[in-house]
Amino acid sequence: MKSKISSFGFGILLLFLAAFQPSFAQQKSSKPNVLFLFADDQRADAIGAAGNPYIQTPNIDQLASEGSRFENAYVMGGNHGAVCAASRAMLLSGRSLFHVYDKLKGERTMPMDFAEAGYSTFGTGKWHNEKEVFEASFQQGKNVYLGGMADHYSVAMRDYDENGKLGEPTGKGYSTEVFAQGAIDFINSHVKSGSDKPFFAYVAFTAPHDPYSPEAGYINHYPDGSLPLPGNYKPNHPFQFDDLMVRDELLTGWPRKPEVIQMILSDYYALVTHLDSQIGKIIQTLKDNNLYDNTIIVYTADNGLAAGSHGLLGKQSLYEHSTKVPMIIKGPGVPKNETFDAMVYLYDLYPTLSELAGLPKPNQVDGKSLAPILFGKDTEVRGSLFTAYRYTVRAVRTPEWKLIRYPERDYTQLFNLKNDPLELNNLAENKEFSSTKDELMNSLKEWQKSSGDTAALTTKVIKPLDYDPSRLTRKPDRWQPEYTLKRYFEDLD
Repeated sequence: MKSKISSFGFGILLLFLAAFQPSFAQQKSSKPNVLFLFADDQRADAIGAAGNPYIQTPNIDQLASEGSRFENAYVMGGNHGAVCAASRAMLLSGRSLFHVYDKLKGERTMPMDFAEAGYSTFGTGKWHNEKEVFEASFQQGKNVYLGGMADHYSVAMRDYDENGKLGEPTGKGYSTEVFAQGAIDFINSHVKSGSDKPFFAYVAFTAPHDPYSPEAGYINHYPDGSLPLPGNYKPNHPFQFDDLMVRDELLTGWPRKPEVIQMILSDYYALVTHLDSQIGKIIQTLKDNNLYDNTIIVYTADNGLAAGSHGLLGKQSLYEHSTKVPMIIKGPGVPKNETFDAMVYLYDLYPTLSELAGLPKPNQVDGKSLAPILFGKDTEVRGSLFTAYRYTVRAVRTPEWKLIRYPERDYTQLFNLKNDPLELNNLAENKEFSSTKDELMNSLKEWQKSSGDTAALTTKVIKPLDYDPSRLTRKPDRWQPEYTLKRYFEDLD
């Protein structure tokens, strides 16, 4: 009798456990989702989590507190003024600047790997590479902008048609809000569909890239004059290099007036804070659908921006403000409230996300997985870091030092980043540091060789360093809305 009762009780127990056992579909969906949030032209110091006491980014800061932040994350550079095109190509292919430039045709992309691994892939926002590659990379697409520059109020956006191709462009509203809504709609529809697949969602904003025209409700969010000038503000760049009239540099005149730089910062910070509010809405959608805890969230940007630093406005230089970007990873298993000082590239995120999500290791990439750093197995993935802009500037940095070389000017800068993080004190001609300069120059040459960079470090014809900023002239481009025309170009009338 005792044996029969035990068998009966055991059967009841099995039925009870079966009732609460997750279905096979639910078990499959335990694989982490991936939400990739990509800002456009955001300096690494333009978030509160980086120690900026003036900017308001509560949602991004929350991601940092619940995840890990890399404080030395860089874009490798660009082969023309639209640095973001090369940056996105490197990110999505996992390959370095001299292996992919700004084209993705024929390249394996990160979302392709996730799709092959059983993920539903979705893309929205800015796509600054070939249209056909977007269609080959994402199974779903909504509110997609094929281009670089755009008026935030009038971005031409495309949706997938019934054939899985991007249709004709239409205007839908303020870019940041429309891109965020595309992501929100995807998450909600993915849940509603009952799909047992995890998702990979790529959300590429056009903010805080200029035009410096915040959404109407955020205009004057930071009153003019309320923000301090950058610590390395200069009225003009101290010497000529490359093209000082490349597009971004035309947004205000020379010399850079302190009050105008403060106006730019007011609008720039407002763009970031508005972006943060929309990110908060996407995060809330994850929470409302019980997906937040099982989603790897990345927040980063394609490149930095000068915004008055060193007398520059854009990203067409190799100073820290233009090459360093914010990078935050939050998700299951990722350490909380950690900051890492390892020198990393944006394109390291491809193999990193692959490893975190349990995908096969991508063999075609140049990037290195940051998972060993996140999990305390390593403190760095490289001992130095190389950046390049066109054929006119090259740089190499170590944890302490940075050397910038201008081949057309036969000019070198050497900065001790520990003592001089704002890159103000050039030590290149100080004999006390000649051995450091030589070591870094040799490292630069080694990086060029290993990266496939054939640019000379000294050109046959040397151009002058001196120039007359008063002779530089400017005019607005076709993307500037009425707000910025009145605010930044009225003096040209």
